[in-house]
Amino acid sequence: MPDDTLPPPPRPAARTENGDDPRAFLTLNAGSSSLKVALYGARDDHPLVTGQADRIGPEGTLTLRDGTGRALEIAPGDLGSHEGALACAIASIRADLPGLELAAIGHRVVHGGADYTAPVVLSAPILDDLAKLAPFAPLHQPHNIAGVRAAMAAFPGVPQVACFDTAFHRGQPFVNDTFALPHRYYEKGVRRYGFHGLSYEYVTGEVARIAPHLMAGRMVVAHLGNGASMCAIHRGRSVASSMGFSALDGLPMGTRCGQLDPGVLLYMFDQEHLTTAQMRQILYNESGLLGLSGGLSNDMRTLEAADTPESHRAIDYFVFRVQRELGAMAAVMGGIDALVFCGGIGENSRVVRRRICERLGWMGIEIDHGRNAQGATIISSEFARTTVMIVPTHEDLVIARAARAAVGIAEVGITAPEDAAPTQA
Repeated sequence: MPDDTLPPPPRPAARTENGDDPRAFLTLNAGSSSLKVALYGARDDHPLVTGQADRIGPEGTLTLRDGTGRALEIAPGDLGSHEGALACAIASIRADLPGLELAAIGHRVVHGGADYTAPVVLSAPILDDLAKLAPFAPLHQPHNIAGVRAAMAAFPGVPQVACFDTAFHRGQPFVNDTFALPHRYYEKGVRRYGFHGLSYEYVTGEVARIAPHLMAGRMVVAHLGNGASMCAIHRGRSVASSMGFSALDGLPMGTRCGQLDPGVLLYMFDQEHLTTAQMRQILYNESGLLGLSGGLSNDMRTLEAADTPESHRAIDYFVFRVQRELGAMAAVMGGIDALVFCGGIGENSRVVRRRICERLGWMGIEIDHGRNAQGATIISSEFARTTVMIVPTHEDLVIARAARAAVGIAEVGITAPEDAAPTQA
């Protein structure tokens, strides 16, 4: 039975003094036209600065806020490239924190392949090795690498640490790591890698802190946002993931299709004579919630507010696929003891959480509607066999901790605040 008396996570002050340690740690998450940044002190898990450059190019914008939510003044600069956006962000941060001393920079790198199973301090040979994985994640890896190269150029000599979204899932059983293709493809790297590993690592750590008894059992974490996936975690280790070879597989997402019969791709090739570039555009950018809603929106908030037949069918399909995947994850582990929601949709949509948990009494899932509406940490009812939780994820904190470890600073053990800005990522 869930324990609704568990204490909430600690809420640190907006800024905690670092004592005599002036070192700071920058985290970067580079996308095709965006750059997310966060700055952490040496001894505090609450960010000193967070922000994002959007629409990098002629119409680029940059927003930065300090730990209290105050907007920083943006320094003049060129937002036409990732290098320019990084330089502008650093200039703005330095103007606000003149004593800034960067000790290390951490990077989210989507793909680590079969070999990179933990954060690594980057060197030129390792970076070249990671660049070779671009065919496995063509819409993510090149931009992640570009962000690393920009940081290396801007801060020569500062350690650059890569944290991999695939690393959390390495070590899964072979049957969850392979496809039923000729084995030569497995040997070439065509495997089920799984993604969102930084999110799963953070959430697993938070569950261990909030409800440590759950870590001995069977937990499913649902990272639901513009990118969406689910992970079966048994005794703290990933044993199955809804995402496979690419970040397209599994659940429908904001603009990505999720699970798809390969025969559909053959049809698109043979009957519509589409090129791989055209298919990539459809599968990554025109599908998911956006495609299901007839182009209405890829944002769950917009769909919920629209209340139209088009928005209903998109939400209905999303909920159905999450329920279906949840059953599969429970089957992998022989049952389920906890369901944890995270990500922009999972953390913020009480409607989606409620609808997903409906009709799952046979799994021991029953939510308390009052707690769900309030967004409490534990939202399951006192009669439920399966604990249902909401744990806001903080991928940038996982990266910051890895950067600290790279220069010999142990984990400080303070979590990010509950009221950090939500994201649909």
